Amino acid sequence: MPELTILPLFIITTILLAISPGPDLVLISAYSSGQGFAAGARLALGIFIAGIVQTLAVALGLGQLMQQFPPIVMAIKLLGALYLAWLGINMLKSWWVDKSTSKTDLNSDENVSGGLVLKGFLNNLMNPKALLFFSVFLVQFTHSNSSLTLQILVLGTLLSTLVLLVNLIFAVSFSKLGKVLAGRFRLGRHFDGVLGVLFVTLAARLATSK
Repeated sequence: MPELTILPLFIITTILLAISPGPDLVLISAYSSGQGFAAGARLALGIFIAGIVQTLAVALGLGQLMQQFPPIVMAIKLLGALYLAWLGINMLKSWWVDKSTSKTDLNSDENVSGGLVLKGFLNNLMNPKALLFFSVFLVQFTHSNSSLTLQILVLGTLLSTLVLLVNLIFAVSFSKLGKVLAGRFRLGRHFDGVLGVLFVTLAARLATSK
C-alpha cells in the first residue's frame, strides 16, 4: 500500500493536473454546454474507465514497454488522431447539411446508447501521452516496502476517481453556462459545427505533438 504521508501531496497534484486544459476538458466543456450535464457526466465516466484501463496497463508494464519502443507510441497517436479527425469531419458534415435544428435539448441515440461514454473512453485511451503520464507519474509516489503493482493499482484508482469528481464539477458548471449562452445567443443549432472544429483541432494537435 502507498504511504499515507504522501497521499495529501498526491491528491493536490492530481487535482491541479485535472483542472489543467487538455483534450478531455475540451470535450466535457463542449458537450456539457451544448447538451447538458448528463452528456458531460457520460464523457466523464468514459474517461474514468479509460483511467482504470491505463492503471492496469501500467501495473502490467505496458507503460515501460511504450517508453522502450517509440513506434508503439507513434501508432497509438496516429490512430487517436485519425479517430478524432473522423469524428470532427462527420460533425461538420452534419452541421453543414443542417440535419438538426437544435442540440441543446437533444436526447439522441448517442446519449441513450452510451455513445458518449465510449467517446470519452476512446478520447482518453487513444492519447499515448495519457498512458505514458500514468507510467511516469504514479511511480513517483511508490516505495520499496510494498508491492509496486499493488501501489500502482491503488494510486491509479485514486487518481481516476479524483479526476472523475473534477470532471463532474466541470460538467455541472459548463451545463449551467451553456443554458445561459444558448438562451441569449441561440448557439444550439451550431453545436455540431463547434464540436467538429474542436475535434479536428484536437486531431491536428495530437498528430503533430512530439
